[in-house]
Amino acid sequence: MRKALLVLAAILAASLGTARAKQEPAQEKPKDAQPATDEYKISQGDMDKKNPVKPSPEGLSAARKVYAYDCAMCHGAKGDGKGDIVDSMKLTMHNWRDAASLEGKTDGEIFFIITKGKGKMTGEGDRLPETMRWNMVNLVRSYSKKDAGDKPAS
Repeated sequence: MRKALLVLAAILAASLGTARAKQEPAQEKPKDAQPATDEYKISQGDMDKKNPVKPSPEGLSAARKVYAYDCAMCHGAKGDGKGDIVDSMKLTMHNWRDAASLEGKTDGEIFFIITKGKGKMTGEGDRLPETMRWNMVNLVRSYSKKDAGDKPAS
């Protein structure tokens, strides 16, 4: 009887060990999860949003402070897409100093990207008030204007 119990315990232990060794099946991503690529979904309503914040020296200055802290590491201090971590993260950035890079993008689309993020970029929606995010849109637009790079990023 003892031998039978020992054999049964050994079989049970081996079965448990084998079951634990099997890998769990991969979990499916939620259907609403944003893809890891630069692709993103934006509604026409979001694209059509108009910037309610007029560019002002004060608004651009406040946006430059946030940009220097949160954005310049990737987008570059002057918006040229040559940030310090672009190479290490294998990023491809747009040069906003070239007006063609923003051609066809509405203020609403830029606001959406700033708010929700895109690709590896995290969104600022929970961290910045709406007015500041619109000021960031104004700042991005200002980089392609003449002499925009002559202003300090801090």
